[in-house]
Amino acid sequence: MKKDIYLIIDTETTTDNKVVDFGAIVCNRKGEILHQCSTLIYGIFGKSALWYDRGINTGIWSAQGKDKRMNRYHEMLENGSRILASVNQINRWLERVRGKYNPILTAYNLPFDVNKCNNTGIDLTMFSQRFDLWTASFNKWALTNKYKTFALENHAFNNRTALGNMTYQTNAEIMAKFITQENLDDEPHTALEDIIGYELPILVKLINTTTKEEFMNPTQGFDWRKVQLKDNFKSS
Repeated sequence: MKKDIYLIIDTETTTDNKVVDFGAIVCNRKGEILHQCSTLIYGIFGKSALWYDRGINTGIWSAQGKDKRMNRYHEMLENGSRILASVNQINRWLERVRGKYNPILTAYNLPFDVNKCNNTGIDLTMFSQRFDLWTASFNKWALTNKYKTFALENHAFNNRTALGNMTYQTNAEIMAKFITQENLDDEPHTALEDIIGYELPILVKLINTTTKEEFMNPTQGFDWRKVQLKDNFKSS
């Protein structure tokens, strides 16, 4: 029986909703990396602004943070940890991966990455087997008391909404820290590094503790109402 191979992708995007940084790894269930791709998109990098949140003044997603991320990408080009490649070159790499491995496609928030790739011309339609790593992780761990306690102890909460609701975080950084029980650095939000440091350990844990049927066909999607603090951390 042929063993499953996985293709994890991640993207960083621009203010016009296109991919500027594309990362991907091909791996087996042990987490061994068979191939990888890490490229800034020629014709987009340096021409379209990196995405940032105009509503905040500090942090990685602020305008100031955007400038620091751009400086980091220039450093990566200089040290060789990034190359510039066209969308056509990325698609040819994906075609080779499809032909050799026929992998199962995944990402942490796969619909987001697929949408941005579609906007950019990166072709993921060739991968018929796919699942969302975020949804699968949410179903496996996020609703457990152990995860909720971990979120509470590590102050892993999202900002309060206009309606006054606050939820505990289930992003890749927090999920990876929960799974590995290691004091990982903050997620750098560069595509390949996010995959290797955070999404890969989540995937390996998931596929070795869950049946394929369970993670490929989750019984429910992400539901923020199930991670509200008012429902999970009630005062006595």
